Amino acid sequence: MQQPPIHFARASDGATIAYSTLGVGPPLVFTPGWISHLEMDLENANYTQFLESLLSGSRRRIVRFDFRGTGLSDREVNDISVDARARDLEAVIDHIGLEKTAIFAWSNNGPPAVIYAATHPERVSHLILYATFARPRETGREALGRALIDLMRADWRIGARAIAEFVNPNADHDTVQDFTYYARNSSTGDVAASIIEESLFHVDIREYLPALTMPTLVLHRRDDQAFPLNCGRELASLMPHAHFVPLPGDAHAPFYGNIAPIIDAVNDFLDTSDGHTHGEEPAPAFDARRDAPAGLQTILFTDMESSTTITQQLGDAHAQQLVRAHNNIVRDALKAHGGSEIKHTGDGIMATFNSAAGAIECAISIQRGCDTHAVEHPTAPLRMRIGLNAGEPVAEERDLFGGLDLARLEECLGAVGDVHPGALQRLDRDEVCHVDPERLIVEAELAQLVGDLLAEPVRDPGLDGHRTAHGRDAGTEVLRWEPWREQLMVAGS
Repeated sequence: MQQPPIHFARASDGATIAYSTLGVGPPLVFTPGWISHLEMDLENANYTQFLESLLSGSRRRIVRFDFRGTGLSDREVNDISVDARARDLEAVIDHIGLEKTAIFAWSNNGPPAVIYAATHPERVSHLILYATFARPRETGREALGRALIDLMRADWRIGARAIAEFVNPNADHDTVQDFTYYARNSSTGDVAASIIEESLFHVDIREYLPALTMPTLVLHRRDDQAFPLNCGRELASLMPHAHFVPLPGDAHAPFYGNIAPIIDAVNDFLDTSDGHTHGEEPAPAFDARRDAPAGLQTILFTDMESSTTITQQLGDAHAQQLVRAHNNIVRDALKAHGGSEIKHTGDGIMATFNSAAGAIECAISIQRGCDTHAVEHPTAPLRMRIGLNAGEPVAEERDLFGGLDLARLEECLGAVGDVHPGALQRLDRDEVCHVDPERLIVEAELAQLVGDLLAEPVRDPGLDGHRTAHGRDAGTEVLRWEPWREQLMVAGS
């Protein structure tokens, strides 16, 4: 690939930022993941192959740049924080004169892109976040992170080599050597270490996520060593319009390993007008000022069971078909029972109800939809967990907070695939947890809100006759939580 001309923009604090462009068409800003060098990047065959795929046959204009402290940009700077790097992104977009652009940001430089997109939503058409995070996560490897940071500052050559082997476990000798040479020419060890130190121990951009109004795609390889898959899942779950796609592989950089799933997902995302998958109707955006209900609410969560395993077994294309089936079943049930969708978490949906009975009926309707799907697709049935929580949430922007412990309930949904007492003990008061397609476990207080529904038949206009909420022969069994927990504790003792 021929080296394009290098241009320079000036950030608001005076730092000069080097950038270049390739191709023609709708713009896509492709950020570095950590440290970078505009000229040396194009000497990497894996990088250029990925870049050519992003160009999509010269149908796009790719904008690349070096953040401050790295590459051809200003090296003599005092501030390399995520906020400062967000100003670098702003400077490049302003200097080129882009009225609106798509952004592909990854790794340590996902947070600066989020900050820019949240504070300039009118300038961002699509946001793609790959292998990145919202905040530091406890992974049990904090000591390792500190050791790598200290090593980079003490001996940049050895530190760069250690990072290369850590983020790309299958890298051969030449790849490690090339990366070590590249890293040492892209920045100092202190700058490289400072960026990683901030990412691992200080960054928290959760406050910006509800303001991301543009279509957003979150991609994450399942076995990423740098930032684990849960980082991507959490990031997507906190955004109002995010679509989460887990991918196979363990390489951290998008241009190593199998790049086809990434390119396919990006092309499909950018080639649709609103960022949603073809054939799927996007849900109306939840706006707290307009849609937020007052008083006691029941919140419903869905979570596709074993979504990662399903993707590994069936492949990404078939897994996305299951996600679309999940979306359609849940959204049809929400419409039928008065639920309002709040957000999509990638493999689940969060919704709110004025009526606890409506939420329970919706959950049962979703179960029936899964039953029907299983009959129609016996080789790839759709299984999901459902959780409900009653309380008085606080509405802010495009999300609900407080008044009920939503994070704990989401944690429960992630834990109850293998049912054990500890998972159920994590349930707070007024919660329901759908453990499998035959059971809903109902805490006593929420059962009181539902009232006679637990004793009376639940009529289904789409079926002959009716089936009760209690009857196992009807496919749905509602159980009080306390007795069921005691049974599990006896069984596990």
